[in-house]
This record gives sequence, C-alpha cells and structure tokens, in this order.
Amino acid sequence: MKMHPLCSGNHSNLFNTQQGRRDFLQVGAMAGLGITLPQLLKLQAAAIDMPAVETYKAKATSIIHIYLPGGIAQHESWDPKPYASPDYRGPFSPIKGVTGEYVGEKFAHISKILDKISIIRSVTHGEAAHERGTHNMLTGYRPSPAVKFPSFGTIISHEQGSRNNLPPYVAIPNVFAPEQGSGYMSSAYGPFALGSDPADKNFTVRDLASPKDIDEKRFDRRRGLLSIVDEHFRATEKSDGLSAMDSFYHAAYDLISSTQAREAFNLNAESDKLRDEYGRTQAGQRFLLARRLVEAGTRMVSVNYGSWDHHSNIKGSFESQAPQFDIAFARLIKDLDERGMLDTTLVLVSSEFGRTPKINSTNGRDHYPRVFSVAMAGGGVKKGFVYGKSDALGAEPDENPVGPEDLARTMYRLLGINASKRLVLEGVRPIDIVNGGRLIQDLIA
Repeated sequence: MKMHPLCSGNHSNLFNTQQGRRDFLQVGAMAGLGITLPQLLKLQAAAIDMPAVETYKAKATSIIHIYLPGGIAQHESWDPKPYASPDYRGPFSPIKGVTGEYVGEKFAHISKILDKISIIRSVTHGEAAHERGTHNMLTGYRPSPAVKFPSFGTIISHEQGSRNNLPPYVAIPNVFAPEQGSGYMSSAYGPFALGSDPADKNFTVRDLASPKDIDEKRFDRRRGLLSIVDEHFRATEKSDGLSAMDSFYHAAYDLISSTQAREAFNLNAESDKLRDEYGRTQAGQRFLLARRLVEAGTRMVSVNYGSWDHHSNIKGSFESQAPQFDIAFARLIKDLDERGMLDTTLVLVSSEFGRTPKINSTNGRDHYPRVFSVAMAGGGVKKGFVYGKSDALGAEPDENPVGPEDLARTMYRLLGINASKRLVLEGVRPIDIVNGGRLIQDLIA
C-alpha cells in the first residue's frame, strides 16, 4: 500500500486536500477493517455512566456464553421426562448422570460432568418469535420499539474494558443476530467478530495482520499520524462520536501490534491431542478458541453453534448436531477445571426459548417460551446443582420460575457488575443495566 503523498511534510496544510480526512483514516492495517470516517461518524456517542450505588466483588473474571440459536428442546437436552408418555418424552431414552439427574440421550459426555455444572429448569418468558426471544436472552430486556438495548457483551465491555490489548467482547465465529450488538450504546463497545470459522482448515482472523509491505517503523509512523488527525478533528468538531472512534482505532492498533494478543487467536498453538478431544468440528474448535481467548484476557466470548429450530424430525436433527456439542462442552468444562480456570470463568449455555412439550404431527416440536432450561458452570456457580423445576410434562414452571432479567442480574453479580447502575445517554432517559429481576442467590456457591 502506498503512503499518501502528505504523510510527511507540513501538517498545517494537512486538511486542505480533497482527499483529506477519509484518506488519513484509511492508513496502514486500518483500511483492512473496512471502516471509513463517514461510517464512523455515524457511531453513537459513548455512554456516560452515573456513579454506581454499590460495587460487588467479582467471582468470575470472564464469561463464555454459548448460544444455541433456534430454540433447543428442553426434553431432548437439559430437562428430559423419562416417565412421560412417548408423545411427550420424545424419541430418545434419557440417561442418568453422575449426580443422579437425567439428561438427554445425546448428552452422554455431559452426563459425566454434571457434578461440575448447574442446570436451571424453570426459565420462562412470553416471546415465541425468534428475534424477540433472542433479544430477551441476550440483553435481559423485553424488546421495545422505543429503545434498542445493548447486549450482555456490550455492557461488560463498557463496564470493565479491555485486558492485555485484547477486545473485551468477541463473537465466534461472527455476529449471528443484531441483538448481539451495542444497542443504544456506542458501537465502540460492540463485538469483535472473527470473520471466519475456527473449524475451517485455513482459519485466520481478519484484521489481525498489518499489510506485508508495512514494517514496524512505518506502522508506528502511521499510528502517530492518525493521532494527529484525531486530535485536529476532536478540537475543531468536539464530537463525542470522535472519542468512540479514537478508542476503536487505538484498540485495533494495539491488537495488531501485540504479539501476545494475536497469539490468543492461534489455535495451532494447541496440541493435536487436545484439539482432537474437543472435536475437529464447529463446536469443538469454537469452544477451544473461546477458552484460549478468556485465558488470554478477553472479558466475554459469545459463541454460537448449530440451528435448533426443529419443527420436524427432531430425532434426526438432534443426532446430527447434539454429539458435537456434547463432546465439546464436556471437554471445555474439564479443560477449564484442569487449568484452574473454572472457578473464575463463568460458562452459560442458553437459547431463545424451548420447544413444545408434545411432539407434533411432523415428529418435531414448535416454539415454546413458557418453560425451558439453561446451563451454567464455574465463575461462582454451585456445582452439581439443579435450580427450579418444570412440571411432569415440561409444560410449565413448577418451582422457582426464572425470567431473563433474573438470569442477567445474577450473571452480572457474578462478574462484579452492579446491575442496578444507570447508564445515561444524551437525549435518552437514564436506563438501568437490568430493569428489575432478582438475584438467584441459591445458585451462587
């Protein structure tokens, strides 16, 4: 890439060209990000927060949120009904785990690590559409036509910032839904997406390498030039959006220039044996990369796997997807435990809703938000514990119903974030990180 002709010389005349601002911001590796100044000027201003009323000591220093889009059936996974009739029980025979609790037949590996995880079997909300259910489970808020709420990762990014030059919030392999985004907050707090799948043979992360013709001195010179450009426009335009842009660009430069940060994304650094144990599958390699990232310092890794919208042939669909998840999730929990990371890494497995308790006419199950399950592990959560209960058919909460806001409040408390804190945006009323909800105290170790 050729240097712009004005990259050396008198900076007082720097902004009198027709190319001007846009060309200066497309310097070095930043051009590879595909973000130009006109696009970045549309970023919302970064949130200004009010002082927290109280602070909490974190039990978890990071979180891996595994999301199973489409709505995984609770009967075939976390809450089987072994004594129900076949039209409710479904096509599989539940298996008993090491704690004496049952899980779905295709969770054979998970059955052996039930003593390390907790299951909540009474999650409930009222949204049966995918987008609205996803919004509930990724933000802790019901969807609103007036406000776009930020995702969990955005809040964590805003409240806790980055460590070790790594993005605080990473989406593996990509952002699969708008609800993973920054909502009413600045896009500077949004997720860093990989751009390719860790399971791909030639997996590489976009934007992590500077162009081959840019050596270290030239890279640093361009970074310095960007600072001059930023300072000029910050002084003349006084836009809060420019602060967000400045943070974005400097974080990107830090990521590219830090060997330690770039190495966190290097799956080839793992042994072949461990990669095989996770599974050379989408689930396996995504979960393994998530572990590498939290180990290196990323605050939240959001991993999505599969498509669980099984309106028909739930047997065949589960047989094709669940074994990958079963092997990879069980190995992730054991891996974190073996490395001494499980107590400080919160792992959450969720979906937008569950499925109908009765098998339908096409041998599947339909959307059902009235009761479903999530799993949690590590990060201050009890081990070998089941919270809440569905009724005998898996149709209603029978004990201790849990809403998305309860789940969000509990997750934030484990991470040391005050969910009652209010965020203030220009032109927007103060908004609680979580509106209402209760802490699930019985779940906390």
